[in-house]
Amino acid sequence: MTVPNNSSNIAPKRGGQIRWLKLAIALLVLVVLSFGLAYLLGYIAEKFNLPLYDFAWLAYLIVFGTSLASNLTIIAPVPFAASIMVAAATEWNPVLIALFASIGAAIGELSGYYAGYLGKKIAISENIAWYGCIESWIQRHGVWAILFLSFQPIIPFDIGGMIAGVAKMPLHRFLPALWLGRFPKYIIITYAGIGLIHFLPISY
Repeated sequence: MTVPNNSSNIAPKRGGQIRWLKLAIALLVLVVLSFGLAYLLGYIAEKFNLPLYDFAWLAYLIVFGTSLASNLTIIAPVPFAASIMVAAATEWNPVLIALFASIGAAIGELSGYYAGYLGKKIAISENIAWYGCIESWIQRHGVWAILFLSFQPIIPFDIGGMIAGVAKMPLHRFLPALWLGRFPKYIIITYAGIGLIHFLPISY
């Protein structure tokens, strides 16, 4: 009598559970860091009577640089970069914060695009989760697939960027599609973060 081997069915389920767990943890870290940074920023401004409006240019530069670094390398984790964006949006223009963050993110993601452009075997492995699905999307829908991947929060965009590079998608099509996905996504994140922070009773 042979026992059916269900290990192949169990592995994908466990992989999916791990991905959702990682997403939940990242969201929790984002919320906690955003609250903490917003509180710290407000406390410093109140304690030292700082005119925050005069420092808007510095805030936009920091948001741009952090977003660039988080998408270019693994030095600045994405939840940390997003929390800086949300915290800054509590004091300065949320739309401009999202704009500078999206520009930094789009430029940073070019590292994955050019890694794929250099050669498929160097950049990625076909064994990576979502590879086949994303490759099929990009082949079918081109820039629309890039826009969708850039906007959604579940699938890591790095895979899509590298596959676009492998496929030699023109940069003048790839970069605008990437930015058009990130900008509204960051607007949603900033306003959602501000809304959550306003529910938290904070006193300096």
